[in-house]
Amino acid sequence: MTVDPPEAPAAVTPRPLRILAIANQKGGVGKTTTAINLGTALAAIGERVLIVDLDPQGNASTGLGIDRHQRRLSTYEVLAGEADLAEAVQATAVPRLSVAPSTMDLLGLEMEMASAPDRATRLRRVLAPLAEAPGSEPFSYVLIDCPPSLNLLTLNALAAADAVLVPLQCEFFALEGLSQLLRTVEQIKTALNPRLTIQGIVLTMFDPRNNLSSQVVADVREFMGDKVYETMIPRNVRVSEAPSHGKPVLLYDLKCAGSQAYLRLASELIQREGRLPAAA
Repeated sequence: MTVDPPEAPAAVTPRPLRILAIANQKGGVGKTTTAINLGTALAAIGERVLIVDLDPQGNASTGLGIDRHQRRLSTYEVLAGEADLAEAVQATAVPRLSVAPSTMDLLGLEMEMASAPDRATRLRRVLAPLAEAPGSEPFSYVLIDCPPSLNLLTLNALAAADAVLVPLQCEFFALEGLSQLLRTVEQIKTALNPRLTIQGIVLTMFDPRNNLSSQVVADVREFMGDKVYETMIPRNVRVSEAPSHGKPVLLYDLKCAGSQAYLRLASELIQREGRLPAAA
């Protein structure tokens, strides 16, 4: 009697890196809050996440507990070609979540590279090695926290990203700002990044007691259809308090409504992309 040799285990194909730009040219809509807490929620369900802080204010870095004096290297040095991305990346208190912090030096970068031929694609070049990086635990998501304007930094983010995640505050001028951003995305898609898509629109600061909030939700869903996430981020005091403690709200108060909403958002994002959580 002969015994067949055991079959070799099937090779595991690493999932491709996904780069999402979190963008909206309006300030105060929850971009940084979404970057911090969506990144934390994705890490909590097993993804390995890098947040790239591209806002000179550096609020994403502060909200993840990276004090300004700890930012020896930042996204400024990386984009200026003075340091590699790996040198700037720092671990956070959240397992599997890292950040490339920013500093106010980014304010001058736009002027410095205004005449450079690669001025719109530097971030794409910087992030490219991540998709090919060897190692047992490559990043599965990069979230780029964009500044609240359609400047050269945001242009770099859109040129580097696979898709755009748009936080949209439930307030009167929401659709007006969204229309402008959608036009910009189409222009970037035509000129610089053919693969760029709208990954989804996240409604933030929703207050069910406010009739205007409900009307904005209805209008955005009618205008954008299934691009709008089912999950909405409520107006929640614990979400507002968490950054002053240098923590994502999921570490500050896991049981609050805001934390639970971001966990649902992360699950919905994974489901939308047809991806299963990585092994913890």
